[in-house]
Amino acid sequence: MSDASNLAISLVSELLTADQLLRSRLSKILPNRMEISHFSVLNHLARGGERTPAQLARAFHLTRGAMTNTLGKLEMAGHVHIRPDWDDARRKLVSISPAGKAARDAALAAITPLITEMVGELGDDRVRAALPVLRELRVRLEEG
Repeated sequence: MSDASNLAISLVSELLTADQLLRSRLSKILPNRMEISHFSVLNHLARGGERTPAQLARAFHLTRGAMTNTLGKLEMAGHVHIRPDWDDARRKLVSISPAGKAARDAALAAITPLITEMVGELGDDRVRAALPVLRELRVRLEEG
């Protein structure tokens, strides 16, 4: 195997392992048995306003069925409102509820110390240096 292949395999291995470890740690500290997918959707809605289920599915690179399942759980918990689109009765619009904002804020409060500690241990400069590479990798993966 070439050095380039070994480098690529090492990169993917580190990313996958870091993702798995981070998800495991976050899952343990998210409040009220919140799932990472639920937090991600609430966080997205809190920053971006109303979205259709299809828009959310595209944003998270999920099937519409998977997003519908997540939205159903969030609606049952009272964290989102799902209403008909008054301009197109075939579509629905999803927004975060006040309870959803509170749940998102509680989740942020729970995970912020962990993330802040990790960044502190790595060092701000090293994290800032890594972000452009990770961002470009994400963009290339989204395009491909």
